[in-house]
Amino acid sequence: MTGEKKVVVTGHRNPDTDAICSAIAYAYFKNQLTGSDRYEPRRIGDVNGETACVLRTFGHEAPEYLEDVRLQVSDLPIEKGEVVSRDLSIRRAWEILRKEHLSTLAVARKNGSLEGLITIGDIAKSIMGVQDSRVLADAKTPYSNIIETLEARLLTGEIEGRTATGKVLIAAANPDLMENYIEPGDMVIVGDRYETQLCAVEMQAGCLIICMGNEADEKILRMAQERGCIVLSSPYDTFITARLLNESIPIEYFMLRDNIISFRMSDYVDNIRGTMANVRHRSFPVLDSKHRYLGMVTRQNLLKAEKKRVILVDHNEIAQSVEGLQEAEIEEIVDHHKLGMVETMRPIMFRNQPVGCTSTIIYMMFREKKMEIPADIAGLMCSAIISDTLLFRSPTCTAADRRAVQELAKIAGIDPEEHARTMFRAGSDFSSKTEREILYQDFKRFKAGETVFGVGQITSMDGEELAEMADRMAAFMAEELTEGGMDMIFLMMTDILKESTLLVCVDDGALRKVREYHDYPQQGDHALLLENVVSRKKQILPLLMTALS
Repeated sequence: MTGEKKVVVTGHRNPDTDAICSAIAYAYFKNQLTGSDRYEPRRIGDVNGETACVLRTFGHEAPEYLEDVRLQVSDLPIEKGEVVSRDLSIRRAWEILRKEHLSTLAVARKNGSLEGLITIGDIAKSIMGVQDSRVLADAKTPYSNIIETLEARLLTGEIEGRTATGKVLIAAANPDLMENYIEPGDMVIVGDRYETQLCAVEMQAGCLIICMGNEADEKILRMAQERGCIVLSSPYDTFITARLLNESIPIEYFMLRDNIISFRMSDYVDNIRGTMANVRHRSFPVLDSKHRYLGMVTRQNLLKAEKKRVILVDHNEIAQSVEGLQEAEIEEIVDHHKLGMVETMRPIMFRNQPVGCTSTIIYMMFREKKMEIPADIAGLMCSAIISDTLLFRSPTCTAADRRAVQELAKIAGIDPEEHARTMFRAGSDFSSKTEREILYQDFKRFKAGETVFGVGQITSMDGEELAEMADRMAAFMAEELTEGGMDMIFLMMTDILKESTLLVCVDDGALRKVREYHDYPQQGDHALLLENVVSRKKQILPLLMTALS
């Protein structure tokens, strides 16, 4: 659709089921409301086992990965222009540049890979510079270029695959004198004088160019045919013909072919801006990963670039969001967490409600618009609410979450209890996962005063499995703490059935502060047992914020 612009909808880093399903559901919701923009769900991390199970169940692929929302070359208006081959004549290149109002032409091979560039400046130098009389031969100028540039007629001779040889001469002297100048293969510009034409052919000239549209005598043509001499008739006088000949030279002879500064579609504008400022070129070629030419980008294109447009779901903090968010245009935020530190340049739609799941809010928005919810979208949202509320066991769960699950389950045709068991089993299969995958499958960063800390959470229906993993995870967390740029790392190992959490942390001082605030029993060297605690947002985070501040 003309004028359609893309808006990405994304959850937080290390996404959980709510972050992924809310992005998909809200992108669908927005696409039903407007035809002027295209909303696309994205993810900024790998999907965990639970989320993968949900996506498979309802026939969805994981959203495309989004690494950064800084402006890229792909976001700029790329000038396609015309792609030419290296044997194109200087004259034809000039005509294209003038017609298309361009400063540079890309020269590409048959497979589309960039071979060189020809600019208006290069063409000016080719015309204004003093060229040797053998320049047409040195440049291997095709006869097809010469005929096209001179608008000449071929009177005799084979030109297919042939290029100019020898030097270019104007036969203005007496034929007897010309015999001293003409060498085999030379290109000779002549008038309609029979003797001069005959002399050039007898001296084995490679090409005879007769000016003013004159014809050649039949005897001259036969002799030329026998000796392999090409005979052309130019409609121009001697002066114009001689001047135009240089314009038939292929651009390959003058084009820039080495040290070409080019960009990729994935390059960030911040990185190329300095290059474009320091190199006084007007246009820069853009290539794909196989070095194929895609178009040109200019300094003016930078001024026309529009920021990427983003909608945040299930988070509202920069630390949890996609890289480069400060340089994007945030359109909307839909979230159920505490207010974070995201700043916007203008007022936006920000919907934040104290419910157990972002998908519950999106469900409300569907109902407010009296919009029908497809079975697959209903299944995704229902799964997200079940996941975030641990099937209503979490203290974050509200009556609104329960109502949403009941209605969404009916639309999706699933039994919430049975579906929850399937989801949780898929999410608690840790046997094939590395410690890094386990810690970061649902991980968020926070700040309390000057302390930067991270909290990961895993859930399982098997408390013994979690207890056995505690020491293994503690050892990995100790290594990760030195490299992760955080002061503390916590891991919530939540037993869904017992509604309790084993809080693992390798910082003894941090555990001591938590115990000072609330006397939870110690479990081994690096963990506390937190009975009736399952929510990171409503229970663990307030506890840590208070204890660590």
